[in-house]
Amino acid sequence: MKLWNSYIILFMPAFFAACTDCSAQTIELAKNGTTDYRIYTPANPNSNELKAANVLKSFFYRVTGSHCIIEIENKKSPGIFIGATSIAVNDKEINALPDEAFVIRTVQRNIVICGKGAKGTLYGVYDFIEKYMGCHKWDGHTAAINKEPALSIPAVIHEKEIPAFVYREAYFPPAFDDEYLDWHRLHRFEELWGLWGHSFFKIVSPEIYFHSHPEYFSLVNGQRKPMQLCLTNPAVLKITIDHLRKQMSDNPSALYWSVSPNDDTGNCECDNCKKLDAADGGPQGSLIHFVNAVAAYFPTKKITTLAYGYSSHATIHSKPASNVIIMLSSIDAYRSNPLQTEIGASGFRNDLAKWKERAQNIFVWDYCTQFTNYLTPFPVTNTFQPNINLFKQQNVSGVFEQGSGDTYSDMPELKSYILSYLLWNPSVDVVALTSDFLKGYYGKAAPVVASYLSLLQKNSNTSDLDIYGNPVNDHNGYLSPGNMNVYSDLMDKAEQLTENDSASYHHIQMLRLTHEYVYLQQSKFFGRDLHGIFEKDASGKFVLKERLPKRVQQFIAICKEANVKEFSETGISPEKYMQQWLEIFHTKPKDNLAADAAVHLTYPFASEYPAKLERTLVDETPGYADFSYNWLCFYGVPMEAMIDMGSEKKVKDISIHFLEDARHWIFRPSEINVEVSADGIQYVKLKTVSNKIPAEDYSINMLPFHFSVNETVRYIKVRAANQPALPGWRYRKNKKPMIACDEIWVE
Repeated sequence: MKLWNSYIILFMPAFFAACTDCSAQTIELAKNGTTDYRIYTPANPNSNELKAANVLKSFFYRVTGSHCIIEIENKKSPGIFIGATSIAVNDKEINALPDEAFVIRTVQRNIVICGKGAKGTLYGVYDFIEKYMGCHKWDGHTAAINKEPALSIPAVIHEKEIPAFVYREAYFPPAFDDEYLDWHRLHRFEELWGLWGHSFFKIVSPEIYFHSHPEYFSLVNGQRKPMQLCLTNPAVLKITIDHLRKQMSDNPSALYWSVSPNDDTGNCECDNCKKLDAADGGPQGSLIHFVNAVAAYFPTKKITTLAYGYSSHATIHSKPASNVIIMLSSIDAYRSNPLQTEIGASGFRNDLAKWKERAQNIFVWDYCTQFTNYLTPFPVTNTFQPNINLFKQQNVSGVFEQGSGDTYSDMPELKSYILSYLLWNPSVDVVALTSDFLKGYYGKAAPVVASYLSLLQKNSNTSDLDIYGNPVNDHNGYLSPGNMNVYSDLMDKAEQLTENDSASYHHIQMLRLTHEYVYLQQSKFFGRDLHGIFEKDASGKFVLKERLPKRVQQFIAICKEANVKEFSETGISPEKYMQQWLEIFHTKPKDNLAADAAVHLTYPFASEYPAKLERTLVDETPGYADFSYNWLCFYGVPMEAMIDMGSEKKVKDISIHFLEDARHWIFRPSEINVEVSADGIQYVKLKTVSNKIPAEDYSINMLPFHFSVNETVRYIKVRAANQPALPGWRYRKNKKPMIACDEIWVE
């Protein structure tokens, strides 16, 4: 079996002089479970060379059934020479390799695998195991072993592999497995950074300093607030340098140190910071000034800072120091199209081009998952290659592809797999790569999964794939109930094809988690409508769908098997999700006398959260913790709704729920007024409810407000006024309060 036929083998004329027997087309490494080969290490191998040798020994046995002994190199032959052996140490090509690059070559009947840096040789060994021994590591679990007692390789191999980027991370569950990480030549930020990400408050903690030294923190709207740091305060610089000096002493092997703003707005507006910002076109001015000052104290260290949010634009005049790395975020772009052509990514493209002019070193923080709903089908693999090619063309030297971290999400195995190859070589054949993965991971169901992916991609072409979206928003698009039924039919076929292949069957079950999640989320949105939680019984009353509780239980069980830890970046666990459903199951459907009545609004609702439009207020469907569906939102304007029930009805009570979710700037109304009328001319004003924003609180609450009526009513007017301003503890520049109402219940 010639496992290497599908790979390109590089033949170099200079090499043939070293080969005295090139007439044979293959080299036989093992036959009938035996081998004449040895694995040779240098006389004094380092820990990485020993690891590489032992990895090769293990896989050699697992593939061929023969033991390939590890020895210190000697004149015995033939052998596989690992690391800086005498056959490699004086080689000019090998010595010229950059960090993490490697060479695989044959010299007569010997094989040389040698790389640079801590892991170059290990990367070479895994490359050899995959290309020439036919093994694969599809996910973060057990490697797929090719059994080949008669193992042969080409007689002439000369490969040189050089990474396209110095930093490569695909932040998905598979990469939390050490073998997967090394096999696919990926990095883990925890191992490279001594201090990572949004780091200001990791360095200067408000819990320690704000009470006694508020001047260390940003001046915002005339007040010192623990939102960011004052970057022109000399004491802040000293604390930062002292903190980093100690951390660097404790962790001398760390390559990078982040000095970056918090994940928030609120840059300092003091006179000194404003002066620097004005000279450089924005808050990036004081940031780069500060980071450069830090970098000057540590000239041999690499200091990273985030170009994100208010610091995303490039400086006009200042240049980051040579040991400063700009990590630019692409967070604002939709994922429907490649960043090169996506209309909403124009800002990112401009920022990248400008930073390229100013900075010597640029990393990109890119995104390939839906943060708010990890299990939503998110078909973005078609953008991976053009995006990574764009980064390479713009001289980006490192890429952090943020997925779902260590929690399971939509096809993290395929996404991580493709990204790992592209981050090493942006020119890899993604079509062939995807085909190989599907065959290896889904077995006989591979053609069905390929059809599913193609259909999903086609259906999503007209959608705006938003990393902060949710499956409800696309209920009329690629995730419509009709489309979901088609996807489900394909998965039924996939299960039938893999019923005798437990591993592939399990992989299909995990893939289907995304479809179940969409169904469950949308069912809460549809409520009493078709595809909703409820259905009518024989008497015409709405009741809970009979199979729904069992379906939720099965979904949660598979979530746990798949290692789903949470459903969103700041979301709930499967256990908490189950608890929410139990509350739904134990709550009886509630009738609304105003169900599907005509609703007229004086001011428009927030168009980015359309829910069921005006009908949201009378669809008999309660809202849940997620404000982006089942709630009608009003941003900076009051909710003034007039409901016409179509005929006079005896009304006892009107109740209204408003959401409070300070994290999303949603607060209880400052005032609620309700008026009722039988004829639409004479109105009876009910009580007025006044509210103040409570003390700092980020919990999500659904607040009920009740109004006694005891009148014959046809028309109802509700006016809920937005708060006049954000509270100081949630103040953000250019933000306004929002109110959210799920239903005007009439009983």
